[in-house]
Amino acid sequence: MKVKNKKIIVTGGGAGIGRELVLQLIKLGAKEVIALDINEEGLKETKKLVNSDKVTTYTLDITDYPALKKFEKEYFKNHEYIDCLINNAGIIQPFVKVKELEDKTVDLVMDVNFFGPVNLTRLFIDEILERPEGHICNVSSMAGFFPFPSQTIYGASKAALKIFTEGLYGEMLGTNVGVSIVFPGAIATDIVKNSNKVRGEKNEKGSEETKTNMKMTSASEAARQIIEGIEKNKFQVYVGNDAKFMNKFYKFSPKKALKMINDKMKDM
Repeated sequence: MKVKNKKIIVTGGGAGIGRELVLQLIKLGAKEVIALDINEEGLKETKKLVNSDKVTTYTLDITDYPALKKFEKEYFKNHEYIDCLINNAGIIQPFVKVKELEDKTVDLVMDVNFFGPVNLTRLFIDEILERPEGHICNVSSMAGFFPFPSQTIYGASKAALKIFTEGLYGEMLGTNVGVSIVFPGAIATDIVKNSNKVRGEKNEKGSEETKTNMKMTSASEAARQIIEGIEKNKFQVYVGNDAKFMNKFYKFSPKKALKMINDKMKDM
C-alpha cells in the first residue's frame, strides 16, 4: 500500500519512532495522519515540528478500552475513513527480574504493548477492509522473538503481538489489506525515560548509559524502514543489523545466543 493520499493512524506519535513516522508520512504525501499518544506535550511538539494541517493529534490512553471506543466514534465523525493503522506505541519494564516486578507493572506492560494494539485493530479492521487497499502494521521488538533477561514481561508482550499479527496476516490473505510485523533492534529513542513516566516512576540509573554503550539505529531510519515495509507489503520487517543478526543467531543456537545477551545485560 502506498502511503500517498492515505489516512493513517499512528500510535505513540508523541516521541521516538512514532514522531518520525508522522513526519515522514506527511513528507511522502499522506492525505492525513492522526497521531495518538498519552503524552499531550509530546503530541504538541510533534505537531509543531511537522507544521501541517494534515496532522491531527489525540491525547489517548490505549489501555483504556472505553476511551478507545469513544475515540473510534469521534474519529469517523471527523475523518470519515481510515486506510492504515500503525500500532507503534510501547513501553518497556524496569530492568529487573520477574520476581521483583510489581503486579501493576506486569499488567501495564501487557496492556500497552499487546491489548492496546489488539483492541485498536479490532475496532478499525472492518473499516480498513472497506477501502480499495489498506494496511495494518504492528511494531513488536527484537525481544519479541529473542528473550532478554530482565525484560521478560516486555518480551512476552511483544511475542504475543508477534503471534497475533502473524495470525492476522493469515486471516487477511486474499483481501485488500496487507499486514506487517516489525522487529526493531536497539533504537536511539527515549523509551526508558518515557516508559518510566508512563509507569509513574523516576528515571533509572543507566538509561542513558545503555544508549551510549550500544550501537543503535536512529528513530528516523527505523521509521523509514517501517514505511518502506508497508509500501512493499512486507510480512516481516527487521530494523537494524542487530535484529537481523539475532534472528539468525537465535534460530541457529538458542542457548549460545541467550548466554551472550545475558552476559551483556549483566552490565546494564
